[in-house]
Amino acid sequence: MLLELKNIYKNYIQGNMDVPVLKNINLSIEEGEYVAIMGPSGSGKSTLMNIIGCIDKPTAGTYFLDGQEINTLKDRELSFVRNKQIGFVFQTFNLMPRQTALDNVGLPLQYAKVPKRERKRMCLEALDLVGLSDRVSFKPTQLSGGQKQRVAIARAMVNQPKILLADEPTGALDSKSGIQVMELFRELHERGTTIIMITHSDEIASHADRMVKIIDGELITGDGISDTESNISNEQPESEIMHTYDGINADSVGQEVRYE
Repeated sequence: MLLELKNIYKNYIQGNMDVPVLKNINLSIEEGEYVAIMGPSGSGKSTLMNIIGCIDKPTAGTYFLDGQEINTLKDRELSFVRNKQIGFVFQTFNLMPRQTALDNVGLPLQYAKVPKRERKRMCLEALDLVGLSDRVSFKPTQLSGGQKQRVAIARAMVNQPKILLADEPTGALDSKSGIQVMELFRELHERGTTIIMITHSDEIASHADRMVKIIDGELITGDGISDTESNISNEQPESEIMHTYDGINADSVGQEVRYE
Protein backbone atom coordinates (compact mmCIF):
# COMPACT_ATOMS: atom_id res chain seq x y z
CA MET A 1 0.00 0.00 0.00
CA LEU A 2 1.49 3.34 -1.03
CA LEU A 3 -0.81 5.65 0.90
CA GLU A 4 -3.19 5.00 3.77
CA LEU A 5 -5.29 7.46 5.77
CA LYS A 6 -6.95 6.06 8.89
CA ASN A 7 -9.70 7.87 10.82
CA ILE A 8 -8.47 11.31 9.75
CA TYR A 9 -10.06 14.38 11.31
CA LYS A 10 -9.10 18.01 10.69
CA ASN A 11 -10.45 21.02 12.57
CA TYR A 12 -9.64 24.71 12.13
CA ILE A 13 -10.05 27.44 14.70
CA GLN A 14 -12.21 30.33 13.48
CA GLY A 15 -12.55 32.92 16.22
CA ASN A 16 -13.86 31.05 19.24
CA MET A 17 -15.18 28.19 17.14
CA ASP A 18 -13.57 24.83 16.45
CA VAL A 19 -14.74 24.09 12.89
CA PRO A 20 -14.58 20.46 11.68
CA VAL A 21 -13.45 20.21 8.06
CA LEU A 22 -12.56 16.52 7.65
CA LYS A 23 -14.50 13.82 9.49
CA ASN A 24 -13.28 10.25 9.88
CA ILE A 25 -11.55 9.97 6.49
CA ASN A 26 -10.36 6.48 5.55
CA LEU A 27 -8.60 6.15 2.21
CA SER A 28 -6.08 3.71 0.73
CA ILE A 29 -4.27 4.16 -2.59
CA GLU A 30 -2.04 1.54 -4.21
CA GLU A 31 1.13 2.39 -6.09
CA GLY A 32 0.36 3.03 -9.77
CA GLU A 33 -3.28 4.05 -9.24
CA TYR A 34 -4.91 7.06 -10.89
CA VAL A 35 -7.44 8.49 -8.42
CA ALA A 36 -9.68 11.54 -8.61
CA ILE A 37 -10.92 13.12 -5.36
CA MET A 38 -14.03 15.00 -6.31
CA GLY A 39 -16.25 17.43 -4.46
CA PRO A 40 -17.83 20.88 -4.60
CA SER A 41 -16.26 24.02 -3.17
CA GLY A 42 -16.07 23.87 0.62
CA SER A 43 -16.30 20.08 0.73
CA GLY A 44 -12.87 19.61 2.30
CA LYS A 45 -11.07 18.32 -0.78
CA SER A 46 -8.27 20.92 -0.67
CA THR A 47 -7.75 20.29 3.04
CA LEU A 48 -7.51 16.58 2.26
CA MET A 49 -4.98 17.38 -0.47
CA ASN A 50 -2.89 19.35 2.05
CA ILE A 51 -2.77 16.37 4.37
CA ILE A 52 -1.97 13.88 1.59
CA GLY A 53 0.73 16.29 0.38
CA CYS A 54 2.27 16.59 3.88
CA ILE A 55 1.60 20.34 3.86
CA ASP A 56 -0.70 20.09 6.87
CA LYS A 57 -1.17 17.57 9.66
CA PRO A 58 -4.49 16.06 10.75
CA THR A 59 -6.05 16.94 14.09
CA ALA A 60 -6.54 13.23 14.73
CA GLY A 61 -5.95 9.96 12.91
CA THR A 62 -2.92 8.39 11.24
CA TYR A 63 -1.36 8.79 7.81
CA PHE A 64 1.07 6.29 6.31
CA LEU A 65 2.99 7.10 3.12
CA ASP A 66 5.14 4.35 1.63
CA GLY A 67 5.15 2.59 4.99
CA GLN A 68 6.18 5.67 6.99
CA GLU A 69 3.90 7.24 9.59
CA ILE A 70 3.70 10.90 8.59
CA ASN A 71 2.09 12.18 11.80
CA THR A 72 5.28 11.66 13.80
CA LEU A 73 7.59 13.59 11.46
CA LYS A 74 9.07 16.99 12.25
CA ASP A 75 8.92 19.91 9.79
CA ARG A 76 12.36 19.24 8.27
CA GLU A 77 11.48 15.57 7.79
CA LEU A 78 8.20 16.55 6.15
CA SER A 79 10.12 18.83 3.80
CA PHE A 80 12.27 15.89 2.77
CA VAL A 81 9.18 13.72 2.14
CA ARG A 82 7.58 16.44 0.00
CA ASN A 83 10.74 16.88 -2.01
CA LYS A 84 11.38 13.19 -2.65
CA GLN A 85 7.97 11.55 -2.62
CA ILE A 86 5.42 14.06 -3.94
CA GLY A 87 5.23 16.24 -7.05
CA PHE A 88 2.71 19.10 -6.85
CA VAL A 89 0.71 20.61 -9.71
CA PHE A 90 -1.45 23.63 -8.84
CA GLN A 91 -4.30 25.28 -10.71
CA THR A 92 -2.42 28.59 -10.94
CA PHE A 93 0.93 27.02 -11.97
CA ASN A 94 3.02 28.72 -9.21
CA LEU A 95 5.91 29.45 -11.57
CA MET A 96 8.61 31.98 -10.75
CA PRO A 97 7.82 34.82 -13.22
CA ARG A 98 11.39 36.05 -13.73
CA GLN A 99 12.90 32.63 -14.34
CA THR A 100 12.99 30.47 -17.43
CA ALA A 101 11.18 27.19 -17.86
CA LEU A 102 14.47 25.39 -17.22
CA ASP A 103 15.09 27.33 -14.00
CA ASN A 104 11.55 26.74 -12.74
CA VAL A 105 11.78 23.01 -13.31
CA GLY A 106 15.08 22.93 -11.42
CA LEU A 107 13.74 24.32 -8.13
CA PRO A 108 13.05 20.96 -6.40
CA LEU A 109 16.48 19.72 -7.49
CA GLN A 110 18.16 22.78 -6.04
CA TYR A 111 16.49 22.17 -2.69
CA ALA A 112 17.64 18.54 -2.90
CA LYS A 113 21.20 19.83 -3.50
CA VAL A 114 21.58 18.01 -6.82
CA PRO A 115 24.79 19.21 -8.56
CA LYS A 116 24.23 21.88 -11.22
CA ARG A 117 25.27 19.78 -14.23
CA GLU A 118 23.03 16.89 -13.16
CA ARG A 119 20.16 19.33 -12.45
CA LYS A 120 20.36 20.69 -15.96
CA ARG A 121 20.34 17.22 -17.50
CA MET A 122 17.33 16.16 -15.42
CA CYS A 123 15.46 19.40 -16.21
CA LEU A 124 16.01 19.01 -19.95
CA GLU A 125 14.72 15.44 -19.77
CA ALA A 126 11.63 16.55 -17.82
CA LEU A 127 10.85 19.35 -20.28
CA ASP A 128 11.29 16.93 -23.17
CA LEU A 129 8.86 14.55 -21.44
CA VAL A 130 6.13 17.21 -21.47
CA GLY A 131 6.90 18.33 -25.03
CA LEU A 132 8.64 21.62 -24.23
CA SER A 133 12.23 20.95 -25.25
CA ASP A 134 11.99 23.98 -27.55
CA ARG A 135 10.84 26.31 -24.74
CA VAL A 136 13.61 25.83 -22.15
CA SER A 137 14.70 29.50 -22.27
CA PHE A 138 11.18 30.95 -22.24
CA LYS A 139 9.86 32.77 -19.19
CA PRO A 140 6.25 32.26 -18.01
CA THR A 141 5.08 35.49 -19.65
CA GLN A 142 6.17 34.03 -23.01
CA LEU A 143 4.20 30.82 -22.55
CA SER A 144 0.54 29.96 -23.05
CA GLY A 145 -1.54 28.67 -20.13
CA GLY A 146 -1.19 25.10 -21.31
CA GLN A 147 2.57 25.47 -21.68
CA LYS A 148 2.84 26.95 -18.18
CA GLN A 149 1.01 23.96 -16.76
CA ARG A 150 3.28 21.58 -18.64
CA VAL A 151 6.29 23.37 -17.12
CA ALA A 152 4.65 22.90 -13.71
CA ILE A 153 4.15 19.19 -14.47
CA ALA A 154 7.80 18.88 -15.53
CA ARG A 155 8.81 20.52 -12.24
CA ALA A 156 6.58 18.10 -10.34
CA MET A 157 8.08 15.08 -12.11
CA VAL A 158 11.75 16.08 -12.28
CA ASN A 159 12.56 14.39 -8.96
CA GLN A 160 10.76 11.21 -10.06
CA PRO A 161 8.33 11.28 -7.09
CA LYS A 162 6.10 8.38 -6.15
CA ILE A 163 2.97 10.57 -6.29
CA LEU A 164 1.84 13.32 -8.65
CA LEU A 165 -0.65 15.40 -6.63
CA ALA A 166 -2.68 17.77 -8.79
CA ASP A 167 -5.13 20.41 -7.52
CA GLU A 168 -7.64 21.41 -10.22
CA PRO A 169 -4.91 21.07 -12.89
CA THR A 170 -7.12 22.30 -15.75
CA GLY A 171 -9.01 24.98 -13.81
CA ALA A 172 -7.11 27.91 -15.37
CA LEU A 173 -6.94 26.46 -18.88
CA ASP A 174 -9.08 26.61 -22.01
CA SER A 175 -10.74 23.38 -23.08
CA LYS A 176 -8.10 22.45 -25.68
CA SER A 177 -5.20 22.98 -23.26
CA GLY A 178 -7.12 21.09 -20.58
CA ILE A 179 -7.48 18.07 -22.86
CA GLN A 180 -3.75 18.16 -23.62
CA VAL A 181 -2.92 18.20 -19.91
CA MET A 182 -5.24 15.26 -19.28
CA GLU A 183 -3.58 13.36 -22.13
CA LEU A 184 -0.20 14.06 -20.54
CA PHE A 185 -1.45 12.78 -17.18
CA ARG A 186 -2.58 9.57 -18.88
CA GLU A 187 0.86 9.13 -20.45
CA LEU A 188 2.53 9.65 -17.07
CA HIS A 189 0.16 7.14 -15.47
CA GLU A 190 0.94 4.59 -18.16
CA ARG A 191 4.62 5.04 -17.27
CA GLY A 192 3.79 3.98 -13.71
CA THR A 193 3.21 7.30 -11.93
CA THR A 194 0.66 7.31 -9.12
CA ILE A 195 -1.66 10.26 -9.75
CA ILE A 196 -4.03 11.83 -7.23
CA MET A 197 -6.13 14.59 -8.75
CA ILE A 198 -8.37 17.03 -6.86
CA THR A 199 -11.30 18.36 -8.89
CA HIS A 200 -14.91 19.52 -8.78
CA SER A 201 -15.52 18.49 -12.41
CA ASP A 202 -17.17 15.21 -13.42
CA GLU A 203 -15.54 15.49 -16.84
CA ILE A 204 -12.01 15.85 -15.46
CA ALA A 205 -12.60 13.17 -12.81
CA SER A 206 -13.68 10.73 -15.54
CA HIS A 207 -10.08 10.59 -16.78
CA ALA A 208 -9.04 8.79 -13.59
CA ASP A 209 -9.42 5.06 -13.04
CA ARG A 210 -11.04 5.52 -9.63
CA MET A 211 -13.17 8.31 -8.23
CA VAL A 212 -13.51 9.20 -4.55
CA LYS A 213 -16.18 11.71 -3.59
CA ILE A 214 -16.11 14.05 -0.62
CA ILE A 215 -19.04 16.08 0.71
CA ASP A 216 -19.08 18.12 3.91
CA GLY A 217 -15.75 16.64 4.94
CA GLU A 218 -16.80 13.00 4.59
CA LEU A 219 -15.92 10.47 1.91
CA ILE A 220 -18.95 8.93 0.25
CA THR A 221 -19.65 6.43 -2.51
CA GLY A 222 -22.11 6.66 -5.36
CA ASP A 223 -23.32 9.64 -7.36
CA GLY A 224 -24.98 12.81 -6.29
CA ILE A 225 -22.30 15.51 -6.22
CA SER A 226 -23.32 18.74 -7.89
CA ASP A 227 -21.19 21.72 -8.77
CA THR A 228 -23.23 23.95 -6.47
CA GLU A 229 -20.87 25.84 -4.20
CA SER A 230 -21.34 26.03 -0.45
CA ASN A 231 -22.09 29.47 0.96
CA ILE A 232 -19.25 29.14 3.48
CA SER A 233 -15.99 27.41 2.70
CA ASN A 234 -13.98 25.89 5.53
CA GLU A 235 -11.03 25.09 3.30
CA GLN A 236 -7.75 26.96 3.17
CA PRO A 237 -7.47 29.26 0.12
CA GLU A 238 -4.78 28.22 -2.32
CA SER A 239 -2.77 31.36 -1.51
CA GLU A 240 -2.17 29.92 1.97
CA ILE A 241 -0.97 26.54 0.74
CA MET A 242 2.51 27.99 -0.08
CA HIS A 243 4.45 27.26 -3.24
CA THR A 244 5.19 23.91 -1.62
CA TYR A 245 6.34 21.23 -3.95
CA ASP A 246 9.32 20.55 -1.71
CA GLY A 247 8.75 22.07 1.70
CA ILE A 248 10.46 25.41 1.08
CA ASN A 249 8.81 28.67 0.09
CA ALA A 250 10.04 29.09 -3.48
CA ASP A 251 9.98 32.90 -3.25
CA SER A 252 12.78 32.84 -0.68
CA VAL A 253 15.33 31.03 -2.83
CA GLY A 254 13.99 31.00 -6.35
CA GLN A 255 16.15 33.88 -7.55
CA GLU A 256 19.26 31.77 -6.94
CA VAL A 257 18.43 29.13 -9.54
CA ARG A 258 20.49 29.65 -12.67
CA TYR A 259 22.04 27.37 -15.28
CA GLU A 260 25.00 28.35 -17.36
